[in-house]
Amino acid sequence: MTTTIATKTQTAATRTETKSPVTGVVVGASRIVISFLFGFHGLQGFGFFGGVDGQGGGVPFGSFPGWWGSLFELVGALLLLVGLASRPAAILLSGVMAYAYFTVHAPMGLLPLQNMGEPAAVYAWIFLLFAAIGPGRFAVDALIKRRR
Repeated sequence: MTTTIATKTQTAATRTETKSPVTGVVVGASRIVISFLFGFHGLQGFGFFGGVDGQGGGVPFGSFPGWWGSLFELVGALLLLVGLASRPAAILLSGVMAYAYFTVHAPMGLLPLQNMGEPAAVYAWIFLLFAAIGPGRFAVDALIKRRR
C-alpha cells in the first residue's frame, strides 16, 4: 500500500498541466507586444525617440557596449516580434538585459527600485520566460515547423 501511495504522489508531482487553447494565443500576443515595446529601446541607442540622452543623441558607431547592445536589442526584438528563432533571440535578449542591469544599474544601488533597473530586470526575466516556454501562437517558427 505504501508503494501505491508513493506512485500516485510522484505521478501527481511530475504531471504537467494541460494547456488551454487560449494559452498559446496569450503567450503569442504577449511576445508580440513586449518585443514591439522593447524594440524602441534599441532604436533609442541610434538616436530615435529622444535618443539615449533625451536630445536625440545616439551612441557612437561600433562602441561597446552601447552600440552593440542597441543593435542586439533591435535585431532581437524584430526576431522575437515575428517569431523567428524565438528561443535563441529571447536568450540573447535576456543576457543583454542582465548585462545592462549588472553593469549599469547595480553599481548605483542594491535594489532595482533604488538603481532605476526595474525595466532591465523585468525584461531579462520576461525574455528568459519566452526562451523557456516558446513563442506561442502567431510565430514564423510555428509555420516553418508545420510545413516540415
